[in-house]
Amino acid sequence: MANLQVKNVPEELHERLRRHALRENCTMSAAVLAAIEKELERSEWRERMANRPIVDLGVPAAQLIEEARAERDKELGIE
Repeated sequence: MANLQVKNVPEELHERLRRHALRENCTMSAAVLAAIEKELERSEWRERMANRPIVDLGVPAAQLIEEARAERDKELGIE
């Protein structure tokens, strides 16, 4: 397994990381690895979304959502 060393971590960030690791009951290394993994997953997701073809729904998506919510509310008797 590879190693990574991060230098010049601001004190405030280091303290936030320490508190986070305590709350999560894990080591600071585990907290950093989890944060890196999460950010990489977000970045990869954004990239996949940016590369998806544009779909023309014929009407604004907000209108479709509004209609679906109105139908749901009608079914639930909420008005």
